[in-house]
Amino acid sequence: MGLDKVVGSAAEAVADIHNGASLAVGGFGLVGIPWFLIEALREQGADDLMVVSNNCGVDGAGLGLLLDDHRISRVIASYIGENKEFGRQYLAGELTLELTPQGTLAERMRAGGSGIGAFYTPTGVGTMVSDGGLPYRYHPDGTIAEASEPKEVREFHGRQMVLEESIVTDFALVRATRVDRAGNAQFNASTRNFNVPAAMAGRVTVVEAEEVVEVGEIAPDDVHLPGIFVQRIVALTPEQAARKDIEKRTTRGERPSETTSSKEA
Repeated sequence: MGLDKVVGSAAEAVADIHNGASLAVGGFGLVGIPWFLIEALREQGADDLMVVSNNCGVDGAGLGLLLDDHRISRVIASYIGENKEFGRQYLAGELTLELTPQGTLAERMRAGGSGIGAFYTPTGVGTMVSDGGLPYRYHPDGTIAEASEPKEVREFHGRQMVLEESIVTDFALVRATRVDRAGNAQFNASTRNFNVPAAMAGRVTVVEAEEVVEVGEIAPDDVHLPGIFVQRIVALTPEQAARKDIEKRTTRGERPSETTSSKEA
């Protein structure tokens, strides 16, 4: 029983996330995001959250729901994307945003989960990332209220590199394709994205699983995230597991050149 980390519901899994908690959240855009954990957290009511995620959902979906409710006060992310409310709150001075290069962000979370305090990387050297002055927060009148400080830069192997601190959060919310009861997790294709480093960064990691299996049913070589990083598992229903919204639906019809060639033939 000690290895069985499955809990009764998403609401139970996020019940102890407190006001002011820090969260690492998996996903990229809407791919691989923990839909039902986010919605349960919205119902739970925790406020003043600090979120670490590649982006912050889209308008009206994913983490965008928490943004709409003004429940997020600080974000560490790699881009704003097409989330208009995210951009509006940032420019209006309603939240603090630490923009971080995408690969650096992933490594900061992975390093935190690996017990590494900081690391050096060439990414960002010679820019505001290393030199400081990157706007973290604006005043309502558009002036800068808070900006980044310069970071340490050293030379390694003939290259200048900037020191980046790792990230450890109070909780992590992720979504996986298959999880055994001990928490060993497998992700499908691009859903793996930021889910693995986010899961590693959390002191308490909660996984919503499309399928829960018994220990041993996932081959060791197929485990993308070891169960040691997972504390709670929420088993989704088949209907919930099938929910995989996309940001934009794009279709392609006949190309003019193809149509012409077909008629000529």
